[in-house]
Amino acid sequence: MKLVCAPKDYAFAGAGDAVEVILYGHADRQTRGGAGAAVKDEIVREKLHAATRAWDFLSLALSVTAADLAGHRNTSPDGWTREFELAISVADPDFWNAQRELVRNLLGFLTTDRWQISFMAGGISPVPEGEAVRPEEDCVTLLSGGLDSFIGTIDLVANGKRPFAVSQVVTGDADNQRTFARAIGGGLRHLQVNHNVRVPDSESPPSQRARSLIFIAYGILAATTLARYHAGESVTLYVCENGFISINPPLTGARLGSLSTRTTHPVFLGLIQQLIDAAGLRVRVENPYQLKTKGDMLHECTNKALLRAHASAATSCSRFKQFGYTHCGRCVPCLVRRAAFRASGMTDRTKYKHVDLGRDDEDYAAFDDVRSVAMALAEVKSDGLEAWIGTSLSTTLLGDIGPLQAMVGRGLKELAALFKFYGVK
Repeated sequence: MKLVCAPKDYAFAGAGDAVEVILYGHADRQTRGGAGAAVKDEIVREKLHAATRAWDFLSLALSVTAADLAGHRNTSPDGWTREFELAISVADPDFWNAQRELVRNLLGFLTTDRWQISFMAGGISPVPEGEAVRPEEDCVTLLSGGLDSFIGTIDLVANGKRPFAVSQVVTGDADNQRTFARAIGGGLRHLQVNHNVRVPDSESPPSQRARSLIFIAYGILAATTLARYHAGESVTLYVCENGFISINPPLTGARLGSLSTRTTHPVFLGLIQQLIDAAGLRVRVENPYQLKTKGDMLHECTNKALLRAHASAATSCSRFKQFGYTHCGRCVPCLVRRAAFRASGMTDRTKYKHVDLGRDDEDYAAFDDVRSVAMALAEVKSDGLEAWIGTSLSTTLLGDIGPLQAMVGRGLKELAALFKFYGVK
């Protein structure tokens, strides 16, 4: 699939059979897509001044998100791996074309699709009218409305940080994001944006394999607006997620590659850091919880009272919208969440659609993730942890994998305790 992604003033004529996507604008005809208009409008309205290559990174992320939504898995030879050819407008095409191999590698790892990327002139780099606002916060945190980012932001403030919170607006989470930002540290500066990507004939249900790239792009953009960045200092972008979900090892042989998502996998974040460094952007991406399970995060949270007050409202479910904005209780993120509450000793007041994981009847028969976890636990018990992990951690980019293996083992023990409680065979 070919896509040409550029601002509206680009001469799209001659794009041939490519899908045309208007960056930072809305589609002006049914055969075109649009992406990022609301992001640009919000940054301009807030009078924030971001680095040019941060805008270029955002243009890349918007284009990849458009492709992710436009590409249909069922039309690929294996029913899963898609092939994309993207042409993207940026302000500095010479630099970005020199990074194409790195970009292909990080996108291939993230989505397990095949990517061909080229960059062309015509990108944007808006400058605020009048005096720019340069926030005095000392770091940026991604605040999704989920439990991990909530705990992470609580801990940042407790440790003396002053984070600028950045969120992707998602139906069902937007109110939580605002509530959390107001509740932490007496109220945080908070930027909520939506990529508003629309493409013709989008895949249904929509793919979310590339979703973390756009979140990180928001964070990089925000980091380059801070006063300390403009003063020549580095800024840390915190991407807070428990290590078990971050590694997300395939539970069974059938859950390979992007079937087990890699949205915050340390290899992916490491490749992102390489690209940021090459771009000369003084932003450090960090997940402080890479070696923590979700149970560890709940148990060690620095403000238990605040956590208890809002934990049940924080979102984890991968099927939240499907079940009427209620946690399903049986997808992998829900299982990890439920296991974490039990491991930490905290009362779980979350409302789940499916509660009793041990039931064996028609209503509960389609528990694919429950069965996958049960199979993983059985395999670890019979063959050992290292054999089960297999090649999931076999890359020199991770360095010493011992601490990661130990964390995965603790995460599996949390799940085993949950399954024992409900009598899952």
